[in-house]
Amino acid sequence: MASQESLFSPLADVDFFRHLIVDLHDDLAGKVARFRQLADLSMGMGAAGTMIPGETSHVTWLEARSSFVHGNFIAVVMLCQGLAEHVLASHLSMGLDATPLPVRVQFKDTLKRSVDEGVTSEDLAEDLRKLMSLRNPLSHYRDVNDASNLSRRAIDTAVPPHQHLLNDATFAISVAVRLLSLPSFRLDGGRTILD
Repeated sequence: MASQESLFSPLADVDFFRHLIVDLHDDLAGKVARFRQLADLSMGMGAAGTMIPGETSHVTWLEARSSFVHGNFIAVVMLCQGLAEHVLASHLSMGLDATPLPVRVQFKDTLKRSVDEGVTSEDLAEDLRKLMSLRNPLSHYRDVNDASNLSRRAIDTAVPPHQHLLNDATFAISVAVRLLSLPSFRLDGGRTILD
């Protein structure tokens, strides 16, 4: 029996709670500020809300928001880029006269088609390409001599890596909100209270 007890953590629930409280308390002011920032950004999504096509897209949006508030900045960049891929491809495939997408459509193709069909503007598409360029070096190894490597960016700009990640995550979440605020996704058709 003693050997089985060693399989379980020696920490009691109270000990876990203490660790959780410390984690929740760390950067509390930053978490509140990011929550407020997210709330302000989300005003553009309209009072009636946004249609997020597909379960993956919906869960990705929920996790991106939570990650932004809690300071998981790499996760925000990766989730927001994935959200854009899913939302745009889902929207393109749902139309009654939609041209079928390839089974494994590449994002650049989805983006081109989204611009061609008027789902998104070229300005937003350019920001989505930038988001993709921020995600790629986080997903795929880049040597320190590569300009997109986080350490290289920090060295070249004399800005700490954490600040780069915060800036990238802020950009990513704002692009995601702009995407979800498009008339194609807003349930109120893009109208504001003043309309």
